[in-house]
Amino acid sequence: MIFAEQACLPQGWANNVRLILRDGDLATITPDAAPQPGDVRVKTLLPALSNVHSHSFQRAMAGMTEHRAAGQDSFWTWRELMYRFTACLSPEQVQAIAAQTFMEMQEAGFAAVGEFHYLHHQPGGAPYEDLAELTCRIYAAAAETGIGLTHLPVFYTYGGAGKLPLAQGQLRFGASLEQYARLLDAARSAARHLPPDTRVGVAPHSLRATSPDDLAAILPLARGCPIHIHISEQPQEVADITRWLGARPVDWLLDHADVGPDWCPIHATHMTPGETRRLAETGAVAGLCPITEANLGDGPFDGPGWRAAGGRFGIGSDSNIRISMIEELRTLEYSQRLRDLSRNVMVDAGSTGRALYMAAAKGGAQALGRKAGQIAPGYLADLTAIDHTHPALCALTPAQLLDGLVFAAPDSAVTDVWSAGRHMVRDGRHIHRDRIVAGWRTSVAALTADL
Repeated sequence: MIFAEQACLPQGWANNVRLILRDGDLATITPDAAPQPGDVRVKTLLPALSNVHSHSFQRAMAGMTEHRAAGQDSFWTWRELMYRFTACLSPEQVQAIAAQTFMEMQEAGFAAVGEFHYLHHQPGGAPYEDLAELTCRIYAAAAETGIGLTHLPVFYTYGGAGKLPLAQGQLRFGASLEQYARLLDAARSAARHLPPDTRVGVAPHSLRATSPDDLAAILPLARGCPIHIHISEQPQEVADITRWLGARPVDWLLDHADVGPDWCPIHATHMTPGETRRLAETGAVAGLCPITEANLGDGPFDGPGWRAAGGRFGIGSDSNIRISMIEELRTLEYSQRLRDLSRNVMVDAGSTGRALYMAAAKGGAQALGRKAGQIAPGYLADLTAIDHTHPALCALTPAQLLDGLVFAAPDSAVTDVWSAGRHMVRDGRHIHRDRIVAGWRTSVAALTADL
């Protein structure tokens, strides 16, 4: 049971709200109630956000690529550094890094994560004896942290547009159609040992890393679960796909795949107005990763065009260089302001913070296949509590609170997080923080010694 001094319900703010949880779901929600002995008491309760896009292993690279060499630095030079980094990762390190990453997500306010997992094989590309060895390491990290997991094994066959062969740094990612199907079956089988809110989806890495025939072959393997794909992240990618397939990436995808609400196109940064409208009309959720997109120099998403077309979005931490639910939302809005020389761009009228937060809550839940994103009976108990008496928030009315959270508050405003009822963050700290951080320190010390 949870008692909140105030809670953001679908109908608006309510005071003195008591919630009863049952089997990870919200069973009853009673406003104007009195606390009972044994209730977990919090200040302000919000529906938790889902992190729609993560490569957890990249957390260990944070700060290692912020050095400019001679010539132009870009996403593509960053990618080469990332490939060299992956060559050193052991299964034990993958697990320890993922646990640290997931813990940081929860402490930042995320209840669930979509792990876009493309590290499958041993250095050099040979499969592990258990094809799902590294997937099971992600599962172990999710089990330790209690985070809600939508696991997205990545299908990655080619090194670039036009069926280029895999480069040396990509060999740990590669899979044939037959191998990928076996990997997906193994991932689904192993997921039975995780909590029932776990999902296993399908993730063709990108149009450049697959082919039209292979993409058509793997999409039925989703079986109604989420489908995530990188799309139109970089101008070079758009040019390469256009030369190869004769159409821009989003247009080509919409012409050749049955894109719908179970899809999450990641980034979708460089779209024409026509592509923006067409993609939004499918009901797909744009997976936006504003901190990573800024860090890699991807460019800003067309927020006004997407909203005008009725588009849905969620936010993700992608490279995990900085894990902050609040800062992802803040960076999304600020990227629009910087481009448009305007303010309060991601809302038609009213509270920008509320519009951003609630849209990301609902869109993120949809993208991960979770019945979450609002505090309502029958929904998963994915909940985030914040302290409205925090110095950054104490002067604000409830109507201003989400504006204060998004634009003025630090991450320490988050006090508690539940993932499908699992109360893993309490008073701002994950309950297994000390053990997880110790494993992280040991692993990164060994990893950096090998670099």
